[in-house]
Amino acid sequence: MELKQQLVIPRAVEAVWQALNDPEMLQHSLPGCQHFEQTGDNAYDMTVSAKIGPVKATFNGAIALQNLNPPFSYEISGEGKGGVAGFAKGGAKVSLKAVTESGEPATQLSYSVEAAVGGKIAQVGGRLIQGAARKMAQDFFTQFVRRLCDDETIELVIETIETP
Repeated sequence: MELKQQLVIPRAVEAVWQALNDPEMLQHSLPGCQHFEQTGDNAYDMTVSAKIGPVKATFNGAIALQNLNPPFSYEISGEGKGGVAGFAKGGAKVSLKAVTESGEPATQLSYSVEAAVGGKIAQVGGRLIQGAARKMAQDFFTQFVRRLCDDETIELVIETIETP
């Protein structure tokens, strides 16, 4: 599965970068996140519950940040195991770019995700997995931006970048 999206966040690049590296912010923004703990430099353990089609599972996993270029980009790699439901592993490239929106500093955040799943989850089918991944990303960034901007009314426009 591959997913590419971008959005504009009404905050300066440095503020977005700091929030993207704050374990508490990430835990409270990630749908179904029950546990998020830093285990080393740029390494985290987490527990996340997710529902993909008829399959609901709790995944225990780890992620690592690599190729850091503060405050503009990094890569995330990770994997999680969900018991009989299966496993998920993959990575993401995240980049930030300073832009101006309505005369104010803002940040264009772009990311691309590649992931693979196995077990019962893989039997659900690609369309359901893709749809669940899009929804999870939308929910994450909506909550992330609302917390960052301290504004429950913010509406995000997340643009999916189609791949040939």
